[in-house]
Amino acid sequence: MHIRDRIKELRRVRAADLQPHPKNWRTHPDIQRDALRGVLAEVGYADALLVRELDDGRLQLIDGHLRAETTPEVLVPVLVLDVTADEADKILLTHDPLAELAEADPEQVRTLVDTCEFAHPQVEKMLDQLEREPAQRPWPDDQQERPEVEIPDSFQIVVECEDEHDQEQLYQRMRKEGYRCRVLTL
Repeated sequence: MHIRDRIKELRRVRAADLQPHPKNWRTHPDIQRDALRGVLAEVGYADALLVRELDDGRLQLIDGHLRAETTPEVLVPVLVLDVTADEADKILLTHDPLAELAEADPEQVRTLVDTCEFAHPQVEKMLDQLEREPAQRPWPDDQQERPEVEIPDSFQIVVECEDEHDQEQLYQRMRKEGYRCRVLTL
């Protein structure tokens, strides 16, 4: 499979000069905003924002809206991508969900949490949630055995009818005889 490199260049751009993508579908709750401020204060920028160049030369955000909004006067690292508007939409739609498909290794999370110290309580709050998250799932992956589900016995008959009228007559007759019935059309 041939995979294209769509990165044209790395630039440093004032965040306020970046154009938000009009189709950005992500919203950012206060807990995320607070945690981002804490990480930026303690670590700084360690990832580039994704942008595409518009016909008039302005740069449109694809990924990194919250970072740009949080630090409008900062020169931020941006990867300028050579993508069309349609391709930018595809990246906008899939970039974060792909990352969210990754699963957490609870032991590694605990090890990292135990070895990293943060001064900002917002970051600590985010990490507390991260530590709890794997425990909330009863089975984190398909390799673990799922609990047995008790399914009560149920005895049913499926009867083929000639047409809808025949089906309705049989349904009414069975109901009159005291049977619990459902109509299925396949």
